[in-house]
Amino acid sequence: MTLHWTIKPYEDLTLNELYELLRLRVEVFIVEQNCVFQDLDRQDDQAYHLLGYTEAGELAAYARLFDAGISYEEVAIGRVIVSPAHRRHGLGQELMRQAVAHCEVLYGAQPIKIGAQQYLERFYQGFGFVQCGEGYLEDGIPHIPMRRA
Repeated sequence: MTLHWTIKPYEDLTLNELYELLRLRVEVFIVEQNCVFQDLDRQDDQAYHLLGYTEAGELAAYARLFDAGISYEEVAIGRVIVSPAHRRHGLGQELMRQAVAHCEVLYGAQPIKIGAQQYLERFYQGFGFVQCGEGYLEDGIPHIPMRRA
Protein backbone atom coordinates (compact mmCIF):
# COMPACT_ATOMS: atom_id res chain seq x y z
CA MET A 1 0.00 0.00 0.00
CA THR A 2 1.37 3.38 -0.99
CA LEU A 3 0.47 6.52 0.94
CA HIS A 4 0.51 10.16 -0.09
CA TRP A 5 2.36 12.13 2.60
CA THR A 6 1.82 15.72 3.61
CA ILE A 7 3.26 17.74 6.47
CA LYS A 8 1.76 20.93 7.82
CA PRO A 9 2.06 23.25 10.77
CA TYR A 10 -1.10 23.50 12.87
CA GLU A 11 -2.24 26.80 11.36
CA ASP A 12 -2.22 25.31 7.84
CA LEU A 13 -4.39 22.29 8.69
CA THR A 14 -7.87 22.35 7.18
CA LEU A 15 -10.82 21.73 9.48
CA ASN A 16 -11.29 18.32 7.86
CA GLU A 17 -7.61 17.38 8.38
CA LEU A 18 -7.78 18.45 12.02
CA TYR A 19 -11.00 16.52 12.56
CA GLU A 20 -9.61 13.36 10.93
CA LEU A 21 -6.33 13.38 12.87
CA LEU A 22 -8.13 13.95 16.17
CA ARG A 23 -10.67 11.24 15.31
CA LEU A 24 -7.85 8.79 14.60
CA ARG A 25 -6.05 9.65 17.83
CA VAL A 26 -9.25 9.13 19.85
CA GLU A 27 -10.00 5.86 18.01
CA VAL A 28 -6.63 4.34 18.91
CA PHE A 29 -5.21 6.06 21.99
CA ILE A 30 -8.46 6.36 23.94
CA VAL A 31 -10.94 3.77 22.63
CA GLU A 32 -8.73 0.91 21.36
CA GLN A 33 -6.18 1.21 24.17
CA ASN A 34 -8.95 1.79 26.72
CA CYS A 35 -7.03 4.73 28.15
CA VAL A 36 -8.73 7.84 29.45
CA PHE A 37 -6.25 10.69 29.07
CA GLN A 38 -6.10 14.31 27.92
CA ASP A 39 -5.07 13.88 24.28
CA LEU A 40 -5.55 17.58 23.58
CA ASP A 41 -2.44 18.63 25.47
CA ARG A 42 -2.01 22.22 24.20
CA GLN A 43 0.92 21.15 22.01
CA ASP A 44 -0.80 20.59 18.66
CA ASP A 45 -0.37 24.25 17.76
CA GLN A 46 3.41 23.93 18.24
CA ALA A 47 3.79 20.80 16.11
CA TYR A 48 4.16 19.86 12.50
CA HIS A 49 1.56 17.26 11.60
CA LEU A 50 2.64 14.40 9.33
CA LEU A 51 -0.33 12.84 7.56
CA GLY A 52 -0.33 9.75 5.37
CA TYR A 53 -3.35 9.27 3.10
CA THR A 54 -4.49 6.28 1.07
CA GLU A 55 -5.38 6.67 -2.60
CA ALA A 56 -9.02 6.82 -1.46
CA GLY A 57 -8.23 9.82 0.74
CA GLU A 58 -8.40 8.05 4.11
CA LEU A 59 -6.00 9.09 6.87
CA ALA A 60 -4.02 5.90 7.48
CA ALA A 61 -0.94 7.14 9.40
CA TYR A 62 -0.08 10.16 11.50
CA ALA A 63 2.61 11.64 13.77
CA ARG A 64 3.48 14.97 15.39
CA LEU A 65 6.94 16.49 15.02
CA PHE A 66 8.37 19.03 17.47
CA ASP A 67 11.36 21.32 17.48
CA ALA A 68 13.74 21.03 20.42
CA GLY A 69 12.53 22.57 23.65
CA ILE A 70 8.80 21.94 23.20
CA SER A 71 8.09 18.34 24.13
CA TYR A 72 11.65 17.45 25.18
CA GLU A 73 15.01 19.21 25.13
CA GLU A 74 15.60 17.37 21.85
CA VAL A 75 13.60 17.34 18.63
CA ALA A 76 10.69 14.96 19.21
CA ILE A 77 8.26 12.66 17.44
CA GLY A 78 4.96 11.83 19.12
CA ARG A 79 1.44 10.50 18.66
CA VAL A 80 2.78 7.91 16.20
CA ILE A 81 -0.26 6.07 14.90
CA VAL A 82 -1.46 3.79 12.11
CA SER A 83 -5.20 3.35 11.61
CA PRO A 84 -6.43 -0.10 12.70
CA ALA A 85 -8.02 -0.51 9.25
CA HIS A 86 -4.62 -0.10 7.59
CA ARG A 87 -2.29 -2.14 9.78
CA ARG A 88 -0.19 -5.09 8.61
CA HIS A 89 0.98 -3.30 5.47
CA GLY A 90 4.28 -1.89 6.80
CA LEU A 91 2.82 1.58 7.24
CA GLY A 92 4.28 1.99 10.74
CA GLN A 93 7.76 1.59 9.30
CA GLU A 94 7.04 3.99 6.46
CA LEU A 95 5.56 6.48 8.94
CA MET A 96 8.72 6.40 11.07
CA ARG A 97 10.98 6.74 8.03
CA GLN A 98 8.96 9.76 6.94
CA ALA A 99 8.92 11.24 10.46
CA VAL A 100 12.69 10.96 10.91
CA ALA A 101 13.36 12.34 7.43
CA HIS A 102 11.02 15.29 7.97
CA CYS A 103 12.60 16.06 11.35
CA GLU A 104 15.99 16.26 9.63
CA VAL A 105 14.61 18.58 6.93
CA LEU A 106 12.75 20.80 9.40
CA TYR A 107 15.26 20.91 12.26
CA GLY A 108 18.57 19.69 10.85
CA ALA A 109 20.55 16.60 11.77
CA GLN A 110 20.26 16.39 15.54
CA PRO A 111 19.09 13.91 18.18
CA ILE A 112 15.41 12.93 18.21
CA LYS A 113 13.57 11.77 21.33
CA ILE A 114 10.39 9.77 21.75
CA GLY A 115 8.35 8.45 24.65
CA ALA A 116 7.72 4.91 23.39
CA GLN A 117 5.23 2.39 24.60
CA GLN A 118 7.53 -0.25 26.03
CA TYR A 119 6.20 -3.11 23.91
CA LEU A 120 7.33 -1.19 20.79
CA GLU A 121 10.98 -0.91 21.88
CA ARG A 122 12.27 -3.29 19.17
CA PHE A 123 10.25 -1.48 16.50
CA TYR A 124 11.87 1.86 17.36
CA GLN A 125 15.31 0.28 17.69
CA GLY A 126 15.01 -0.50 13.99
CA PHE A 127 15.18 3.26 13.36
CA GLY A 128 18.23 3.84 15.55
CA PHE A 129 16.43 4.71 18.80
CA VAL A 130 17.90 3.43 22.07
CA GLN A 131 16.50 3.60 25.56
CA CYS A 132 17.86 6.67 27.33
CA GLY A 133 16.32 6.54 30.78
CA GLU A 134 14.16 4.64 33.21
CA GLY A 135 10.81 3.22 32.23
CA TYR A 136 7.68 4.97 33.48
CA LEU A 137 3.92 4.63 33.47
CA GLU A 138 2.02 7.12 31.34
CA ASP A 139 -1.74 6.89 31.69
CA GLY A 140 -1.34 3.34 32.99
CA ILE A 141 0.76 2.17 30.01
CA PRO A 142 4.47 1.26 30.42
CA HIS A 143 6.69 3.64 28.42
CA ILE A 144 10.41 4.16 27.96
CA PRO A 145 12.29 7.24 26.82
CA MET A 146 14.24 6.61 23.62
CA ARG A 147 16.71 8.74 21.72
CA ARG A 148 18.16 8.62 18.23
CA ALA A 149 21.57 10.26 17.94
